[in-house]
Amino acid sequence: MNDISLKARILLMTLLPAGAVLLALGGYFSWQAITDLNRQLLERGFMTVEHLQSRAANVLLAGEPEQLRTHLSATLNQPDVRAVSLYDSDRLILEHSGPQMHAPELTLGVDNLGAGTGLQVRQSDNSSRFLLPLLATSELRTITSPDYEADGLLGWLEVELGHGNLDLRRYQILLHTLVLILIGLTLIGLVVSSLARRISDPITRANHAVSRISRGQLDVRLGEQGSREIDDLANGINAMAETLQSAQGELQQNIDQATEDLRQTLETIEVQNIELDMARKTALEASRIKSEFLANMSHELRTPLNGIIGFSNLLQRTEMSNRQQDYLGTIETSADNLLAIINEILDFSKIEAGKLILEDLPFNLRDLIQDTLTMLAPAAHLKKLELVSIIYRDTPIGLSGDALRLKQILSNLISNAIKFTQRGSVSIRTMLEQEDETQALLRISVTDTGVGLTPIQQKSLFQAFSQADNSMSRQAGGTGLGLTIAKRLVEQMQGEIGLRSAAGEGSEFWLTVRLQKSSQTTDDLPEKPLVRLRAAVLEPMVLSSQTLLHCLEDLGLETCSYEHTSLLEEDLAARRHTPQHVDLVLISSAVTDRSETLIERVNRHSGVGGCKTIVLTDTTEQYPELDQLSPGECQVLSRPVCVRRLSRAINRLFRPEPVTLPQQTVSTPPSVRILCVDDNAANLKLVETFLEQMGAQVVTASSGDEALELLAGESVDLIFMDVQMPGMDGRETTTELRLREQLAGCEPRPIIALTAHALADERRKLLQCGMNDYMSKPISPEQLSHCVLRWTGVALNLGPITSQNGHPTQRPERREQVIDREEGLRLAAGKADLEADMLRMLIDSLPIEQARIKEHNSASRPDLLLETIHKLHGACRYCGVPELRTYCQRAEELLKRSQPHYAAIHELIAAIERLQLAYASEPD
Repeated sequence: MNDISLKARILLMTLLPAGAVLLALGGYFSWQAITDLNRQLLERGFMTVEHLQSRAANVLLAGEPEQLRTHLSATLNQPDVRAVSLYDSDRLILEHSGPQMHAPELTLGVDNLGAGTGLQVRQSDNSSRFLLPLLATSELRTITSPDYEADGLLGWLEVELGHGNLDLRRYQILLHTLVLILIGLTLIGLVVSSLARRISDPITRANHAVSRISRGQLDVRLGEQGSREIDDLANGINAMAETLQSAQGELQQNIDQATEDLRQTLETIEVQNIELDMARKTALEASRIKSEFLANMSHELRTPLNGIIGFSNLLQRTEMSNRQQDYLGTIETSADNLLAIINEILDFSKIEAGKLILEDLPFNLRDLIQDTLTMLAPAAHLKKLELVSIIYRDTPIGLSGDALRLKQILSNLISNAIKFTQRGSVSIRTMLEQEDETQALLRISVTDTGVGLTPIQQKSLFQAFSQADNSMSRQAGGTGLGLTIAKRLVEQMQGEIGLRSAAGEGSEFWLTVRLQKSSQTTDDLPEKPLVRLRAAVLEPMVLSSQTLLHCLEDLGLETCSYEHTSLLEEDLAARRHTPQHVDLVLISSAVTDRSETLIERVNRHSGVGGCKTIVLTDTTEQYPELDQLSPGECQVLSRPVCVRRLSRAINRLFRPEPVTLPQQTVSTPPSVRILCVDDNAANLKLVETFLEQMGAQVVTASSGDEALELLAGESVDLIFMDVQMPGMDGRETTTELRLREQLAGCEPRPIIALTAHALADERRKLLQCGMNDYMSKPISPEQLSHCVLRWTGVALNLGPITSQNGHPTQRPERREQVIDREEGLRLAAGKADLEADMLRMLIDSLPIEQARIKEHNSASRPDLLLETIHKLHGACRYCGVPELRTYCQRAEELLKRSQPHYAAIHELIAAIERLQLAYASEPD
């Protein structure tokens, strides 16, 4: 309805009521005319039968009905008469003229025309039949037959009138009526259309004018429209057009002015862009120069540091006086501090350049935090600070991420807390904030009781090269980059870092990191492995006591804590001969008791009533007397204590190894010939000394040209190549050597870069030029040994490590037992015969597996090597061989990650030999 035009609406509004009126009038008059036709038909039928009535009655009285035949035939000539019949009194036909009559469908009553005559009218669709009784009146009886009774029935006369003419007249009437209605509607439509056009045309013209105005033709004007209302509309449109035309003129002026201003601005911006482009090129060039400067300075600083640290290491292996050892320790500490500062500057440079890429490797969170605390514990214990770590039980341990960078963050925060805390404690809390099936959001906080920070100091704390204030900087030292690097690293780990602090009330630094959960690294400590043991703790430091109790409960021990020695001794004496006796006493060196020393206190508790002792000391405390005690009765642990070391110490007390292995003889490694190339005489002498002491044959060259000349006549197994040398540097030398090897068709020799460059781009360039690996200065003997083992398969003999007092010390003993019968019995569900059979089957298979491992390792077939070690690892899981299982797991993980595994394979083979020897040494 909304789409109908105004003209059409006016026509509809006029024609609909007019049409309804015409239809009503036409219908009424048609009905009147048809009714008159029907009445005329009835009158004509009545007049026909009345005309024949007297003659028909006479012939019936005379008994000569055939005399009426002529009259009946003549009656058929009258309009609409179709047939005439004469019946006797019994309704038997006497005479008939015309076709057979139609069967009647309806009998009608007689109106006033036939009243009193007995006339009956019967109708069908095609005709009307008029039936009239013939009676013997008195006049007829007197004249013709006086024997008839008065008003006696003589017979019947019936006339049938056809409806053909009647129907034709009806159709004519309807047709005429319809034609008249249509003519009337047409005339009305013409008149209304003419009137509507006088209304719609002005509106159409106004609409066209508005449309032209909307297209921007603002000079359009409307004239007189012949109607007051439409003229008012036209005047409004004209006024609107004038207003718009005026506004357009003003707008055009504003646009012209704005265009001119914009043109001038663009010219200014273009000039500024040129200046910015020049400044950008200058900045990029400055950044490139800075990167080269950092790389060169890294090399220039690390090169002398390599000599200082390396020769300090060598000097520690010689006999020296205590004063010389102190001087040497100061030199080594200063060099390590300088190296840490250089590393911080390089890390900050890499972060600023966006070139720091985080690794994604599995790690154990508990071990990472404990390693960090162990590294920083001496600094805290020198200041008599309490250093503790609390990991909430719902925190996942097996995670995946960049463990090295997370350790760097924690080290920075914890070392700062130790640095600015003079008394009290430094605590690390790790809790779970959120987690799903694949990720965990951790919150780690470092809380200290140090000097605290003012709001002004807090604002600039995370800015580069800034610390709390100048005086604190002079006291604590450092570059001021540690917290800035930590903040950038945390943000790159999708986390946040912040602090809460007040001057004089200590500080709490907190951070959140989002890490992936890892199924490859799980907690290898069994759940509550030490049930049914009771432990008493004598630790006066509150946080350390809580942490210790927490660790003991995780191991399954029943615990009780005491504040004083007297309370401990009273309770031990009361429980000694009861089922609730104490199996283990943990005594802290922080217990102050002037009546007896720590050694006397330990000696009194050790071995009494089967009670074992663990002594907790600071890393700075030395008690030589404790080393003389039986390791089966007393163990010494340094704080902070972790679950793993505590479990190991308790196992040594209550589950000692059944077999004490003799010291395994180390065979002389096969001869390996190594070329060392370095223009720095000190560095060259250092690497040469390291390698010769480990049993390698060393050839040296001081330049790239000398190295190429030497390699033309001698054969070497491995090349250590310095990168930055005058003349032909390490990259050029490597490229030339690879070209010569290709032309000669010989096997390429491994080339290891000895570089002080620590930037990622430099390392990538080293590998692209043909080098196989790189080592960053300063270099330790362990790094050299592992590198030689990886690329030649030869295990060099590192020899004894010298302590700071100048005396050789043994390497740390292995953490796992070779054979653990109790573990094997537990794995065999308590069946001793099954445990013995499983272990014997494993021992019988070791020679074959060992031969396969050696064969696949020497043939460099990592897939077959992984398959063999995986099979051996699966067999170890059903026997009590924790050491071999550990080495199998370590080698398998390295092979799966395609990381260097030669050292791990060598250790695995040694573990197999130790297991065979231990099994052979067991009594039958």
